[in-house]
Amino acid sequence: MSHHKPPFKSNIRDNHSRGTVGNFLDNEIKKGSKLSIVSAYFTIYAFNALKDRLNGISELRFLLGQPDFITGMSPGESQEKAFHILDSGLHLNQQLQQKSVANACAQWIKEKVEIKSARQSNLLHGKMYYIETNGAQKAIMGSSNFTVHGLGLSPRANNIELNFVVDNDTDRQEIKKWFDDIWNEKKLSQMLRKMYSPNSTGSEKITPLSSSILRHSMNCSGMKSNQEEMANSN
Repeated sequence: MSHHKPPFKSNIRDNHSRGTVGNFLDNEIKKGSKLSIVSAYFTIYAFNALKDRLNGISELRFLLGQPDFITGMSPGESQEKAFHILDSGLHLNQQLQQKSVANACAQWIKEKVEIKSARQSNLLHGKMYYIETNGAQKAIMGSSNFTVHGLGLSPRANNIELNFVVDNDTDRQEIKKWFDDIWNEKKLSQMLRKMYSPNSTGSEKITPLSSSILRHSMNCSGMKSNQEEMANSN
């Protein structure tokens, strides 16, 4: 993102008339930040829109609320699964451009991201974004998934969401503790099993999300750009 918008007086971020979650993240993520995110979905174009900020972070713990998001994206599944990570409808039709975004995102995940998922569907539905930079805390929570439309990053129609900026340290600490409790509770969350990259020699392991991104980027020429992404409606 190329510029910062001035802060809103309201703490609501709805991607409509009260600011966007994307702008909140763009303003608050700094070099060296440590992030904790809960979202049902992840898309590479949401990463791409925030990559100038995300490339400079120290680490990210990403808790997927929808476990089928990864397990459903196996090589034999339909191409519709790819739109969970590819944000269809954005009309980025050039294959090389899509591959470049996918490769950059997969490398970023490999270097900086640790991923867990809820152990079952319909268990974890909340969405939150917590940022810690040199002891300073920022947080927002509500309904926005980590997708272009969910974060309000699309140049066209975005989801109207309901998110609230947490503006005091006590509540930010409570949100962080809530995240840590779920992250560390083996009955509630599970580390995604690492798998080998389709193009690796066998010695390089990457996360299932990275593998899915790379696999679908190689098949992007067969995708229809006007299909609706399921995450766009969540």
